[in-house]
Amino acid sequence: MSAHTSTQAHAAPALSPARQVLAHVAAMQAWLFLVMLLIFFEVWSRVAYGQSFVFSSANAQSIAIFTVAPLLLALGSTFVIISGGIDLSVGFIMGLAAVVAAHVTNFAGQSLPPFAAMLVGILAGLVIALGPGLVNGLLIAKLKVPPFIGTLGMYGVAKGVAYLLAGGTTVPVSNAWFATLGNGRVYGVPIVVIVAVLFVLAMHYLLSQTRFGQHTYAIGASEQAALRAGINVDRHKRRLYLLSALCAGLGGVLYAARFTAGAAQAGEPLLLDSIAAVVIGGASLFGGSGTILGTVAGALVIAVIQYGLVFINVEPFWQFVAVGVVIIISVLVDQTQRKLGGDRQ
Repeated sequence: MSAHTSTQAHAAPALSPARQVLAHVAAMQAWLFLVMLLIFFEVWSRVAYGQSFVFSSANAQSIAIFTVAPLLLALGSTFVIISGGIDLSVGFIMGLAAVVAAHVTNFAGQSLPPFAAMLVGILAGLVIALGPGLVNGLLIAKLKVPPFIGTLGMYGVAKGVAYLLAGGTTVPVSNAWFATLGNGRVYGVPIVVIVAVLFVLAMHYLLSQTRFGQHTYAIGASEQAALRAGINVDRHKRRLYLLSALCAGLGGVLYAARFTAGAAQAGEPLLLDSIAAVVIGGASLFGGSGTILGTVAGALVIAVIQYGLVFINVEPFWQFVAVGVVIIISVLVDQTQRKLGGDRQ
């Protein structure tokens, strides 16, 4: 046996049964949480109301709609967190995009047909979202500002600009096509859910099947090793924060379409939910691990908690407690897995 082979064998010993179980739990924790929640609410619903919670199409559609906005924010945050960063600005980037999309759709509607005006408004919302994302990337990649500080500053800037453009209030949208985008259905499935599913598939492919995704994992695992491997880390980080902002922009556009109004505070309550979805989905806040499908499961967990507690007439404030407990459990699982991984080495 060569020295290289011997070293490899020594570096990667077989996992003990306990560690194998923990590894599987960590990989599937979000789906396990989701299954347990569905079982809990199903039993409660049948005992208390004599009807199904899980197999109700109305409940399923409501949960899916609840999931869309935080999921879109979480998709971009998944890439950023895997790379070892954080983006605290996405909530108000979403609000900024919603306000701009509403204003531009209304303005374009004065001279363009409704469908064209809607397209112009959507494009404007997405483009304006890229501005904060570009600044975030430059601050973090070029000026070496810590991601927490840089994106927290952009949180304030985007918040102020969004409120200034909205005049401190909501911006109603009068466009039939825009309203259809937010509230229409195709074969009974909400259009916003279809858009979200397509975007999830695109992000899953980008993370799992492309060099962009490989570089994201590499930077999160070890930035110095990524540099030595020839990855342009600064450029990649700029792209990550642009991607995160784009996801927030899409969330803002769909929010404005769903409520036929843009609001600066549209994404403010969703920031915690979006980061929680990524963490519950199995991504490590230390970087280097995470998946899009895990984030989807995490977003569904949060949506089921929020909708389910309302469904069984529990005070809505318990939502924060329940989500917080799930976050803590997820972080503890991640910490335990990392400690065992360190012991193994």
